[in-house]
Amino acid sequence: MSWKVSRLGDVVTLKRGHDLPDSQRQDGDIPVVSSSGVTGRHAEAKAKAPGVVTGRYGTLGEVFYIEEDYWPLNTALYVTDFKGNHPRFVAYFLQDVLRNCQSDKAAVPGVNRNVLHEFKVRYPDTKVQERIGEILYTYDDLIENNRRRMVLLEEAARQLYREWFIRLRFPGHEHTRITNGMPEGWRKVRLGAITIKIGSGFTPRGGESSYLVQGVPLIRSQNVHDDLFQDDGLAFVSEAHASDLAGVTVESKDILLNITGASVARCCMAPERYLPARVNQHVMIIRVDPEKADPFLVQKAITSDERKRQLLSYAQKGSTREALTKEMIANFEIVLPAEALMWQFGEMASTSFRQREVLALQNQKLRAARDLLLPRLMSGEITV
Repeated sequence: MSWKVSRLGDVVTLKRGHDLPDSQRQDGDIPVVSSSGVTGRHAEAKAKAPGVVTGRYGTLGEVFYIEEDYWPLNTALYVTDFKGNHPRFVAYFLQDVLRNCQSDKAAVPGVNRNVLHEFKVRYPDTKVQERIGEILYTYDDLIENNRRRMVLLEEAARQLYREWFIRLRFPGHEHTRITNGMPEGWRKVRLGAITIKIGSGFTPRGGESSYLVQGVPLIRSQNVHDDLFQDDGLAFVSEAHASDLAGVTVESKDILLNITGASVARCCMAPERYLPARVNQHVMIIRVDPEKADPFLVQKAITSDERKRQLLSYAQKGSTREALTKEMIANFEIVLPAEALMWQFGEMASTSFRQREVLALQNQKLRAARDLLLPRLMSGEITV
């Protein structure tokens, strides 16, 4: 096995991405890649696949491998010349190189390609590169397969809600009387009438300076998406700070709702894998009384297209900043079906949710194993 010591610029050539204002974007299938990955589509490509892209600003060490022609944005650096090196290996290699990279700019975290090109690096021959890439890709392939399964499970639950409660093709609908668009036995209810808690959280003392890499999870608005909890960006706080936030502890089957800013009205179920967690002031906990309604049905009702539009219209009233208040949410109305149908849907949605949680936990373990293995492979500590 042969390893070389050289400049990073002798291994790959990095180039700044290209401007693409929203006004110039055209509908198409070409992925637009920023410092946070694929963020849109366009009709034209600026770079050929395979591609390796990393951010110029933000969290250093994020590297994306692109398998189709793409447009790298100006917030990113991308590889224009692999210089005979294995492209997938280069993606992992750059991730390892950037892991401990510190910005040369005091105000905004970022990387300069000319500085990166001068980094002294150690790398193996192409045969070893290929084997290292294959080993690490095995983990990423399993992670991606699990992610796809999670998306399919969630989409199935979403489509079931639409079929039963929007299109009204629920079991027994042929024999159910419908008056003014409402099946017999269904009713409108305020969220305040079927919940035991509606309330938002707080920012811990010290703000972001108090965040840790591990500890008690603190859920923020960037984690809450419609029908999806996003692990990226999850913060952690100490037990002492968590104790201060005990009043906003997230429990099993809690519904999380973003109440401020651009992500207002995004809503998902609380992830079991991170409980007990806390929420900050931008996220509201909606805790359904289990004797009055099924929380999975309530969450799907909140994220249904019509109710989502209604929430967004509420958020835009009376303020220069989009926001939802506790009073708005308590008075927000949803439709509850007949009890037997509600509990039937809830059981099916709950099963789907538990399956997604199992897959998400598997992905956590796979990422941890991959991240532990990566530097050992890149250093040559583990031979392949």
